[in-house]
Amino acid sequence: MNSRYKGIFFITLSALSFAFMNAFVRLSGDLPSVQKSFFRNLVAFLIALIMIIRSKDGFKIEKGNLKYMILRATFGTVGILCNFYAVDHLVLADASILNKMSPFFTVLFSWLILKEKVMPIQLSLIFGAFLGSIFVVKPTFSNLALVPSLLGFFGGICAGAAYTMVRKLGEAGEKGPVIVLFFSVFSCVVVLPWLIFDHPMTWQQMGILLLAGCAAAGGQFAITAAYRYAPASRISIYDYSQLIFSTMLGFFIFGQVPDGWSFLGYGIICLMAISMFVYNNRKRKNTQKQALLESKVP
Repeated sequence: MNSRYKGIFFITLSALSFAFMNAFVRLSGDLPSVQKSFFRNLVAFLIALIMIIRSKDGFKIEKGNLKYMILRATFGTVGILCNFYAVDHLVLADASILNKMSPFFTVLFSWLILKEKVMPIQLSLIFGAFLGSIFVVKPTFSNLALVPSLLGFFGGICAGAAYTMVRKLGEAGEKGPVIVLFFSVFSCVVVLPWLIFDHPMTWQQMGILLLAGCAAAGGQFAITAAYRYAPASRISIYDYSQLIFSTMLGFFIFGQVPDGWSFLGYGIICLMAISMFVYNNRKRKNTQKQALLESKVP
């Protein structure tokens, strides 16, 4: 199989896994987001720990990376809590698309924090995606879903910031399992005090949350494999298939049907994502072409 097709397969599998994660989080019932976050990260911690033990490299944070580790863990923890709250209080597809604002904010934060070059057209597409999110959020004073919608949107911002820190750590030579392990431990420790005083769970709820953790871990491994087979510029657009999976799961499991304004917002955000995808591909091809021409100059 062509490596690009492998990349498409794994990133679509990742989208499906994260859609199931959100569905399991919703199915676990009326439990606080901190409890759901704890079990989601507990599974990731165990898997990352096994990977580090098997690699025999040990747990070691490269010099100067600790502050970026803490920032990644902080933004990631807040992002998960906001996303899970949105999943519990919104239509599943709405919560998913608000969280999928993260790639746009990754571009924005990479410009602001990492000083990466961002073209005006990219900023325009980010603004277009923001306008699309307004149709999903529907910010009116009479809208009972306003708070979870805004939290879902804020979760997408935090996820974008967290992925920017991951990018920074990757460039600094930090290994993936070490980043995941630090984040998982940090997140579990942060929510532990609230977990002690929170609602008791049934065995069924605990089992569903563990399934949510397994789905999340599967999504992480799948997306890691996807970007190993193909660059983000070629396959990242397929990550938006999560919206399709979430809409289907929301309809068949919970009987949810997004309203017309939400579908309009989905369309605008997906259009901006496709435009960003096409622009990045053209930019990459032009860069390669220019490098090839320069290499032929005597």
